[in-house]
Amino acid sequence: MQHAVSPIGFVRSCFKEKFAIPRQPHLAPAARGVLELVSPFDTGEAVAGLEQVSHVWVLFLFHLALEDKPRLKVRPPRLGGNQSIGVFASRSTHRPNGIGQSVVKLDKVEPSRLWISGIDLLDGTPVLDIKPYVPYADRRDEALNAIADAAPELIDVAWDDAALLQAREHGQRLGEPLVALIEQCLAQDPRPAYQKPEPSRRYGARLWDVDVRWHYPQPGLIRVLEVAQA
Repeated sequence: MQHAVSPIGFVRSCFKEKFAIPRQPHLAPAARGVLELVSPFDTGEAVAGLEQVSHVWVLFLFHLALEDKPRLKVRPPRLGGNQSIGVFASRSTHRPNGIGQSVVKLDKVEPSRLWISGIDLLDGTPVLDIKPYVPYADRRDEALNAIADAAPELIDVAWDDAALLQAREHGQRLGEPLVALIEQCLAQDPRPAYQKPEPSRRYGARLWDVDVRWHYPQPGLIRVLEVAQA
């Protein structure tokens, strides 16, 4: 049996590429975006009452990771990228139907737009559905996940003075907490866990309309080198 689905909206996100997106929602509270609804859901009727909700489930498509052949096993970053487990034991982007889900904070409700934060969604992500988070039903204090039993350990983030000034200036221009966003995303250490970076190697990612560049001057430390408008 096949069932066709259509997006009810698309995300306009601070994340313009996959690299450096946190691997789970809420790891970067400063990561913000707007979910723009499409017809017929953009008149205000579909979101009536949602202003009483603080968080929502967003069901979406991993639109840049869709595959014709399903994967039965994956190598999740949480296990170092070298250990395989069943696809249903992970939150890998390589899903049988390309469907992902995230709980995000709902900051503001407008008739055709939802302002959301704590996101882990790529710019342009197609959204399939929105559902209110219900604390008494969705939070399970007894829940256990032995594969990922705690948040990942953070890496220290330092700044070149010029880069910090650049980030503050661009953050003011954008009206966004850019310094916090950069620190929160890089503290998750976006590189593959099996990769051992040399101090001379430069990494980069685009957040909003700026390119952020950094390196690893020593193990356990990231230094931001430049924040330049793209």
